[in-house]
Amino acid sequence: MESPFKPELLKGKVALITGGGSGIGFEISTQFGRHEAAVAIMGRRRNVLDAAVAALQSEGIQAIGLEGDVRKREDATRVIETTVRHFGKLDILVNGAAGNFLASPEDLSPNGFRTVLDIDSVGTYTMCHEALKYLKRGGPGKDPSTGGLILNISATLHYTASWYQIHVSAAKAAVDSITRSLALEWGTDYDIRVNGIAPGPIEGTPGLRKLSPEEMTSKTREYMPLFKFGEKWDIAMAALYLASDAGKYVNGTTMVVDGGLWLSHPRHIPKEEVKELSRVVEKKSRTSRVGVPTSKL
Repeated sequence: MESPFKPELLKGKVALITGGGSGIGFEISTQFGRHEAAVAIMGRRRNVLDAAVAALQSEGIQAIGLEGDVRKREDATRVIETTVRHFGKLDILVNGAAGNFLASPEDLSPNGFRTVLDIDSVGTYTMCHEALKYLKRGGPGKDPSTGGLILNISATLHYTASWYQIHVSAAKAAVDSITRSLALEWGTDYDIRVNGIAPGPIEGTPGLRKLSPEEMTSKTREYMPLFKFGEKWDIAMAALYLASDAGKYVNGTTMVVDGGLWLSHPRHIPKEEVKELSRVVEKKSRTSRVGVPTSKL
């Protein structure tokens, strides 16, 4: 679909997107680049980064891929500093790296719970913390009169409750709290705007494949207010709005982009049905990993 925004919307801006090599993150990277931002994408898989950068560069987008884990402070520091050395500054940080899987609380180990919080919550804060000196008003390479922007990708699971998603719900609730707190403190002190985006079910993403595989897709559509899934484009357009001058007075908000799903009361799905779904997803996951070295998992 054609963007409603002018092509030069982000001209001269530099953006770093964690998880920017696939799914929603890659669509945000692509749309930022098409609107003339220079883009750095961060991820843990070199092959995914290389493919994403090649695709971006084939469109004439200035792009680099940087391998790193948001859970590791040294990786966050290195990736941010490399981005600034390469492009001269940093204007926008998008925290899109996330982890998710289906698990009942009784089967979810504390380590499994902690892993998702480490990626989503601690990883988000770590990237924000390390990027502060570059994003703040008067930071290296920046306009001395203004600060940068942080966008945190959240979810709507924690607005009510969801089967087998206690770990992700807790993690995203923390992300929303980080968004509000930093918007208050860093907006006041450093002129940095901090906002979030909470996507609903989005077609063509790893999250939807894990949580609503083909066996459940038609059934899921039945209880959605608009009877359809969202598109990655929808989330990228929300990101463009928040990154543009049109969103210059929006701070501390998590924008829900889910077609109104979180407002509805969908038909109750029995826990046994969710449990069976989790078995199907895990079986497919094991099959896809056959032949993959343990070091890659």
